Amino acid sequence: MFVLSTLLTSLAQVVDVALELYMWVVIARAVISWVNPDPYNPIVRFLCQLTDPVLYRLNRMVPMIVGGIDLSPIVLILLVQFLRSFLVRTLMHFAALLLR
Repeated sequence: MFVLSTLLTSLAQVVDVALELYMWVVIARAVISWVNPDPYNPIVRFLCQLTDPVLYRLNRMVPMIVGGIDLSPIVLILLVQFLRSFLVRTLMHFAALLLR
């Protein structure tokens, strides 16, 4: 059981870091959208490739444009924060239960 507990703890930490990094990518993408970015810039293309599929799905489900401002990055950041708090804590809790 110790090995499974350690595996779950490690998985929770990796998921936490991955979600935090993705949150920062979404923030960077939102900041870049305030200016007129060069679409051929490799950094801009990378950020768009990582965020556009999720933001597109969010906008299809619920249009998040209010007064010309796209609120979908804020909703995505809130979803990522929810996943960080719920999923990571649940994995850590299961790992702790396995040690008992």
